[in-house]
Amino acid sequence: MSQHNDLRSARLAAISRKYRKIERPKDAKGVPQRITEYYGENTFDYRKAKNIPENVKKELNEIASSNKPLPKELADVVAKTAMEWAIGKGATHFCHWFQPLTGSTAEKHDSFLDIKNGEAIENLSAGQLMQGEPDASSFPNGGSRSTFEARGYTSWDLTSPMFLIEGVNGLTLCIPTAFISYTGQALDIKTPLLRSEIALSKAATRFLKAIGQETKGVHSNCGPEQEYFLVDELFFFSRPDLVMTGRTLFGSLSAKNQQLDDHYFGDIDDRVMGFMQELDYELHRLGIPAKTRHNEVAPGQYEIAPIFNNTNVAADNNQVMMATIKRVAHKNHFVALLHEKPFAGINGSGKHLNWSLSTEEGDNLLNPGDNPETNYRFQAMCSTVIEALYRHGAMIRAAIASAGNDHRLGANEAPPSIISAYLGDTLDKIFAGIKDGKKAATNSDKAMDVMTHQLADLAKDNTDRNRTSPFAFTGNKFELRACGSEMSIGLPLSILNGAVAEVLNETAEFIEKSDKSADEAMQEVTKKWITNAHPVIFNGDGYSDEWVKEAEKRGLPNLKTTADALPMFMDEKASGFLTNQKIFTKDELQTRFHVLVERYNAIREIEFGTLIQMVNQHVLPAIISFKNELGGVIKMQKDISFESSVETGLYKKLNYSTETLYNRVENLQNGLKELPEDGQKRSKIIADTLMPLSEEVANLCGEIEEMVPDHLWTLPKYYDMLFLR
Repeated sequence: MSQHNDLRSARLAAISRKYRKIERPKDAKGVPQRITEYYGENTFDYRKAKNIPENVKKELNEIASSNKPLPKELADVVAKTAMEWAIGKGATHFCHWFQPLTGSTAEKHDSFLDIKNGEAIENLSAGQLMQGEPDASSFPNGGSRSTFEARGYTSWDLTSPMFLIEGVNGLTLCIPTAFISYTGQALDIKTPLLRSEIALSKAATRFLKAIGQETKGVHSNCGPEQEYFLVDELFFFSRPDLVMTGRTLFGSLSAKNQQLDDHYFGDIDDRVMGFMQELDYELHRLGIPAKTRHNEVAPGQYEIAPIFNNTNVAADNNQVMMATIKRVAHKNHFVALLHEKPFAGINGSGKHLNWSLSTEEGDNLLNPGDNPETNYRFQAMCSTVIEALYRHGAMIRAAIASAGNDHRLGANEAPPSIISAYLGDTLDKIFAGIKDGKKAATNSDKAMDVMTHQLADLAKDNTDRNRTSPFAFTGNKFELRACGSEMSIGLPLSILNGAVAEVLNETAEFIEKSDKSADEAMQEVTKKWITNAHPVIFNGDGYSDEWVKEAEKRGLPNLKTTADALPMFMDEKASGFLTNQKIFTKDELQTRFHVLVERYNAIREIEFGTLIQMVNQHVLPAIISFKNELGGVIKMQKDISFESSVETGLYKKLNYSTETLYNRVENLQNGLKELPEDGQKRSKIIADTLMPLSEEVANLCGEIEEMVPDHLWTLPKYYDMLFLR
């Protein structure tokens, strides 16, 4: 009974929380400041620093966009200015902030304290700014480093602003860096992403030059939408599976969840709104352009989306955003769940990567304009991206593969594992016409008649939205919807950039060699790509069984699980475009394969171990308690000559489920013991055999949860976690 009382107390506490209030900054008149007045106050960017001379900024910008070495005297100017700024804000330490292959971030803090001539001083030298030395062997390296080969380096990324993180008793200056091994191998997410930006910029600049347009450079942009769940911390810490794995390993779905679609864009709960307002405030202070917030489809699920930024900065910002979501949630007595599928049977969480290409002058190369049917540059660019997706869909699938994403892909508004592109009716007609050598009839009506004069005119987009498409064109950008909510976006962006860069170079070469005008050459290359890549275009329902069959006919790969997808990293034919463009070396791809396989196996084995423990420590004791109660009732009624058909039937049903559950758990335990040492073979057995077995265990636990009375069930239920706040 004590555990039940604990759960009752948790429920009461969750719905009785006092809302956390924060003091927003005010001006001299006591009026709250505008966002623009405190935006970026905890961010240091040498390009905007007032105390750095303009000639120094210019030289640093040139170095950041070239292969020129960074002189220590220039770095020293930035180091001293950044230190004074950080100390003025209350910082006592600095750290090189980097993104190892854990999927998260890492930091080792050093104080500004130094000793000079026996006196204590504050110092951040050029060398300390430019280079750090963390232990490389203790981070995931896929066996590429022995334990005794420990040296690694962090290197300052000039293109990403420094920022302050606040602790309870002080601040730390974070310096975004790359992470490189002693042998020069990239052991992080950032380095290949920066390389992919170089490759893409060169290819896009070459393309523009071929059609007679000059630019200082081209970069990809990204606006990653971030989905997440909020659960009261009392329920979170009462669920061992949430604590250990980030998802519920079993649970009976509540009768009402998202069937009525009443949570999506619905009225935001006061406690959640307080969290969102504090989150926006903290992100804006960090210079992260949080723009949109709303309720998502599932109860307890939410989304935040930023304004577009350069992909490298967007990747850094997204890591900071995830950490800030967790930190602010904790202050509000929530726990933020970033797992792709924390609750079975309802919407999972993705991270939609809105991706586009722009010149340094701000010209979006994926903008169709008012007349996409005659916008030949747009057609050439769009068809280039489609061809890149067609060629390298398997590698893009591998880039978004994870244990969590395996639960999400193909259900509840998440795209399937088959990589395809959605263009919408207008572009589909245009490209179908080009493919068939006909002029497409397009809908030029941009206004919608809603048959009432009280409403403002509605402008109609060139394309609808298809939530079942992994890669959808959405007006002036593509949206890679297949990325999981917990993932670092740097890996899929690196591979997408590399895929497009390869084909874009071929597009440029085709135009360069053509003896026709630029417009005619672009029309020809568009027809070439769209004809070849037409199988990857699909505007229908990605969830249908018919599409699976049709995709197989079209020759599109269907890599259903992470174990199926990750071998692409070792396939030289599939990954050659990355090594050819020096985005990854062969060794770096092999390292990522081994790291990702090891991570997948470890996550699954932790899940299996946790599931077995929860069955033994929670489910079976609850069953035994209920069987004792039922047995007592049956015996009592038998003693007074009453029938107990209902109780006996329930007892038999419970007994059968219990015996089946016990058998499946034993099979799971034995399967774990028999796993081979080889990582790839291990992952296939886990994915194909043990995962279905664990799902059987989960389903049985859900059935039993529905039979056992509430006062005997010791774990918070979906009802508690999704609805009580």
